Amino acid sequence: MVKLASVPEVVDVVTVSGARAVASKPADLLIEVPHGATRTDDFTAVQRRLTSPLPEGLVDFFHVNTDAGAPELGVALAERFVALEPERQVVLLRCRVPRTFIDCNRRIDAAPGEFKAGKVTPGLMPWVTTSEDRALLLERYAAYVQTVEAAAQQVMPQGAMLLLHTYAPRTVEVEVDRDIVANLRRAYAPDRAATWPLRPPVDVIGKALSGASLAPPGVVQSLREGLSRVPLEVGDSQTYPMHDSTLAYRHVARWPQRVVCLEVRRDLVADPFEPFAQMRIGAQKVQVLAAPMAEAMRHFWR
Repeated sequence: MVKLASVPEVVDVVTVSGARAVASKPADLLIEVPHGATRTDDFTAVQRRLTSPLPEGLVDFFHVNTDAGAPELGVALAERFVALEPERQVVLLRCRVPRTFIDCNRRIDAAPGEFKAGKVTPGLMPWVTTSEDRALLLERYAAYVQTVEAAAQQVMPQGAMLLLHTYAPRTVEVEVDRDIVANLRRAYAPDRAATWPLRPPVDVIGKALSGASLAPPGVVQSLREGLSRVPLEVGDSQTYPMHDSTLAYRHVARWPQRVVCLEVRRDLVADPFEPFAQMRIGAQKVQVLAAPMAEAMRHFWR
């Protein structure tokens, strides 16, 4: 078994083991956080290496569009899971490549029209214009995807995967172009921010564009029962479907009924939610969500 290792500025690999787990055995659960570059330093570390003329204030888009709280929730969930299942191990992969420049949950070979049709942002952002920048970002993209693939080959199909995301509280419609920062500032203006549709607290992204369900039914039902005691509602691809231009779709297609993809509303983990800043994540908020989510993950082995 190949030892998984972190790659600086690309991916953090964290293993969480139960008290009776056997270290030489493959992990039972793989938690992937593909938009885990959530700190301002993650953004600036890449920004200062790029030569492309970037939109002014692009760090604002970074904070709005990254999955703040997902890494912390993933760790808390892993710890709670092995407390419930002390014989098991969890491996957590946190991507450190900002999706502001390249999205490590996208098929890079997908045509631009595929993204627009599915309401998802592109893989390589339009402001990355120089060949040197593209080469740098594609190298990091490839390193991250290879790590995910290596981890998945060890865990699956006897184990399970959780693809963990957080999203902004409201669906804000803006074009992802060079005017993205100005567009976002207008969208989040005090007189407009509350007019956008409110998203579900938790949404299971388990339906394909065709409407076919891809989510493991037992896990989804357990998640709904557990979060109803918080109480929080759980949607069923209410915000968006799982688009086949994402790498998440490749996972669920390869391992049917063994992969669950979750979106958690960011204001439920941030303390407080601030769209244009690095958010402080509330430890107590995270624990409230981690408990029923860890319980739901146990259904893969029941």
